[in-house]
Amino acid sequence: MKEMFVDKLNVPSGITFDDVLLLPCKSNVEPDQVDVTSRMSKNVSLNIPIVSAAMDTVTEADMAIAMAHEGGIGVIHRNMSRERQVNEIREVKRADELLVRDVVTIAPNTSVQAVWHLMTKEKVSGIPVVGISKRLPTPSKSSDLVGVEVPLPKELSDGKLIGIVSRRDIRPIVESNPTKKVEKVMTKDLITGHEGIPLDDALERMYEHKIERLPIVDKKGNLKGMISMQDILHRHQHPRAIRDEEGRLMVAAAVGPFDVERAVALDAAGADVLVVDCAHAHNMNVVNSAKVIKKKVGADVVVGNIATAEAAEELVGFVDGIKVGVGPGSICTTRIVTGVGVPQLTAIASVVDVARKHKVPVIADGGMKYSGDIAKAIAVGANSVMVGNLIAGTDEAPGRTMTIKGRRYKQYRGMGSLGAMSGGESSDRYFQEKRGGLGSTKFVPEGVEGAIPYSGTVKDVTHQLVGGLKSAMGYIGAQNIGEMHKKARFIKITPSGYKEGHPHDVLITDEAPNYPIDE
Repeated sequence: MKEMFVDKLNVPSGITFDDVLLLPCKSNVEPDQVDVTSRMSKNVSLNIPIVSAAMDTVTEADMAIAMAHEGGIGVIHRNMSRERQVNEIREVKRADELLVRDVVTIAPNTSVQAVWHLMTKEKVSGIPVVGISKRLPTPSKSSDLVGVEVPLPKELSDGKLIGIVSRRDIRPIVESNPTKKVEKVMTKDLITGHEGIPLDDALERMYEHKIERLPIVDKKGNLKGMISMQDILHRHQHPRAIRDEEGRLMVAAAVGPFDVERAVALDAAGADVLVVDCAHAHNMNVVNSAKVIKKKVGADVVVGNIATAEAAEELVGFVDGIKVGVGPGSICTTRIVTGVGVPQLTAIASVVDVARKHKVPVIADGGMKYSGDIAKAIAVGANSVMVGNLIAGTDEAPGRTMTIKGRRYKQYRGMGSLGAMSGGESSDRYFQEKRGGLGSTKFVPEGVEGAIPYSGTVKDVTHQLVGGLKSAMGYIGAQNIGEMHKKARFIKITPSGYKEGHPHDVLITDEAPNYPIDE
């Protein structure tokens, strides 16, 4: 018998954040006892289950660095040139590098004047003196420098560290004796560290000898890099930071579904996760191209966005993570413009039921307005959440700052907005292309541009988001994310129940950091 069109309307209900609440359960768990570590992908663990969105008003290097410091991870957006995105990845990787390998050095027969100019140019107070210099400037005029290679004695041609010269060493003679060679004034009795020296040992050695930088040498005495006390102390300030095997901050990057060359370049630059980023990853052309990307890179590959179990079935055989969400974002109009989407909690649960059989982590992307929504997303099986709106108002977000009616705001726009699609390189996310000579109105936008209230630093915001999640886990009796998945139960609420849950019958005079007042 032929299916009647009326049968298409015999449909299940879809559930999203405001439709349900988590049921409080018997618990012996305090919020400060819970463990919120989780995974973004098969091989990338997180100390907090929060990922910053790949949006051009949310995540560039500053945001990614801040997120990694707090134990989450940032996904560098792709609405920029390939070269710039590669540089953003490199900036994150260099941010917390303890051993600085690209050290400016000089030869022993470099003049005092040349060294003084080099210190001024590089904004350093001291320079190692080695057998082979990476930069050997000699003065051609009293006020000019030209980089030339100075011949070195054979016994010094192996890069061996033989001294350090500081501003203090040369300041008294830079004008009176500018041609004097640094080997006559450099410090030769050096305090060094060996390759692989523990951080605590390096710090103790610097304290003991009252030095701020420790040269690191190999067994032959060749200079391998420098460690500074400031960098070690800075690292101690971020005990939850996520780092790769080399101790560098971890970072993810978005790539277009068909941009294999960009994916390879980002992988080579050190990206730990590549997020194949499009609005509809159940498109089989996207799936096939993502398989090609997976074969060509060493980084984990996350693919999204999807919203159904059927889509998950197509991906679980090769991906390292799945991103869920079609149209839930605060600046997304996909569901209105196209009539397509799945309420977010139903979408997450549907995908998780397939993904968990294959041990593929799931990222819930979008729709969360409060920390309680993060708890709900994890309760239905998500391993982490991707947020844009919740952190776009921070100092680290790249959106421009503006003042409206005396209050500070930051720019926030969807990647399907006209501005994002016409002004960058990511219109293919919505399977649309720029065409020469056609105006931006030829795009069919699936997002809007706006502004959200300024919210401080990423550290402050993530503290509130994670604090809300921990409190929820305490109510449920879950000591970790795995127990949250197993123990959490929901109750469906009415519009009156929803209204009852928010502050009511009162004029709020002092805004709470985790409950912004809508204006």
